[in-house]
Amino acid sequence: MKKIFALSCLFIFFLSCSTDHDSTSYTLEIMPVESVDIPNEFELGKTYPITVKYYRPTTCYAFRNFYYVKENNMRTVAPINYVFDHEMENNSCTDLQDELVEATFNFIVTSNGSYIFKFWQGEDNTGEDQYLTIEVPVID
Repeated sequence: MKKIFALSCLFIFFLSCSTDHDSTSYTLEIMPVESVDIPNEFELGKTYPITVKYYRPTTCYAFRNFYYVKENNMRTVAPINYVFDHEMENNSCTDLQDELVEATFNFIVTSNGSYIFKFWQGEDNTGEDQYLTIEVPVID
């Protein structure tokens, strides 16, 4: 009985403790791609860096990772940024004009044929997604 009581107290203690010690507030935003550095061809079994360039609007934006969806030999890619709340801790954001930043991921070639990359570039006036589409053949 004492063991059950002790375990119950321990369980309640862990439930009541907050693991959120980080008071930073942020949202995530998918950023439109400006340009891409990608090889003209791939070789099966090799790994290639692919560098995506995009504009960072303010100092409150910071790269997090990539939106990356694969469907057969098609890849849809876009950088995801943290957008930190500029109201937190009296931190103010500075507007950046034309600050082109880079983010790179490694791509492993695992199949023959061609890969089609669709890099998201935002939406047009009607709300349709726009893509920079690049086809890269795989050589032997």
